Amino acid sequence: MLRAPTVARLLGPRSGSRPRGPASRGARELTVTPSREGRTPPCRSSSTPTIWQTDAVVIEPMGIEGAFAVTPSAHKDDRGEFYEWYRPDLLAEATGADWCVQQANVSQSRQGALRGIHFAEVPPGQAKYVTCVQGRVADVVVDVRVGSPTFGRWIPIELDARRKTAVLIKEGLGHGFQALTEDATVMYLLSSRYNPGVEHGINPLCPTLAIRWPGPNPILSAKDRDAPSLNEAAAQGLLPIYAG
Repeated sequence: MLRAPTVARLLGPRSGSRPRGPASRGARELTVTPSREGRTPPCRSSSTPTIWQTDAVVIEPMGIEGAFAVTPSAHKDDRGEFYEWYRPDLLAEATGADWCVQQANVSQSRQGALRGIHFAEVPPGQAKYVTCVQGRVADVVVDVRVGSPTFGRWIPIELDARRKTAVLIKEGLGHGFQALTEDATVMYLLSSRYNPGVEHGINPLCPTLAIRWPGPNPILSAKDRDAPSLNEAAAQGLLPIYAG
């Protein structure tokens, strides 16, 4: 099991009007330090209740603005079970996530395989809807948006084929997971098609983030292993800007 998340903040004041585009505009060295507060309470606003529930689904904020855990209701009988694993109308009503699926991906991973932390430039950004349909994975959402009140925070959640929970991740957030079983199979729905020119990564073993992955000896791709740390990505102007 993943432990409670690290909490981090961006030190130093921001000046001027709210910037748009890459963090390289007026880039400066960023320092991320742990906070003492621990886990942030679920997001609360007039448009997003703490928990949003219907007969079909339960949607709960995860503690980072734009990240939601989505658990469908399964209907079982002698034949097996049936559930609605993706309801864009309910997601839009509960979270404001109103986007069309442009690409659907499937990954199958060996036990211990570690993928991430991946994110896209904003704009164009890439929202994701992620669920595990076989086995189990330790999934993590990371706030990599410069200027966000939860910049540098990571939130863990275990996804598995039994509970069927999915994660909705809005544009500008980072995402990664580690396979806890052999042949862990993850399905993604994406708001934009693959575009290597605007997609970036942070090393999932970044010491600043200090994500406590549950599996020993993680298996990484060369690209993820060579990815910059959070502070290095900020210095290179790769991180999205928080739009508030």
